[in-house]
Amino acid sequence: MNTIAYLQFDGKAAEALTFYEQALQVTSSKKVRFGAFGQDPNFPLSEEEQNMIMEARIEFSGNILMLSDVLPSMQAVTGEVQKGNNVLISIIDAEPEMNQHYFENLSIDGTVLMPLSSTPWSASFGLLVDKFGITWKFNSDASKFLNSFVN
Repeated sequence: MNTIAYLQFDGKAAEALTFYEQALQVTSSKKVRFGAFGQDPNFPLSEEEQNMIMEARIEFSGNILMLSDVLPSMQAVTGEVQKGNNVLISIIDAEPEMNQHYFENLSIDGTVLMPLSSTPWSASFGLLVDKFGITWKFNSDASKFLNSFVN
């Protein structure tokens, strides 16, 4: 079993997918649009909805990130998709140089909450919110720090 981050968007998944593919130097990317399936005559989709991302998966540096759009009709059930703090992705135990590279790329048009720097608990720690409102936390020594407190 693995745990991964799954990001949901309100019509911006394709744009986010392109951004993350470049920022994270993705090695594999797959996507399916809602229009790939036949139309249900009881719930027809507009052309815009058919072009939205139903499911996407990217792989980078041995990690997986999945994302999709939530159709307006689905939001009546799931609730409105809100840009903000509902998802945090933590990149842990990466070399400081790799943290620096990802941090710089993901901060483009975003907001740096805490610049990447050395702290008492990590050689490379920082926080940012990317241009899509996703919070990213970097901690090069997360496992080492936790293991020093918990056996």
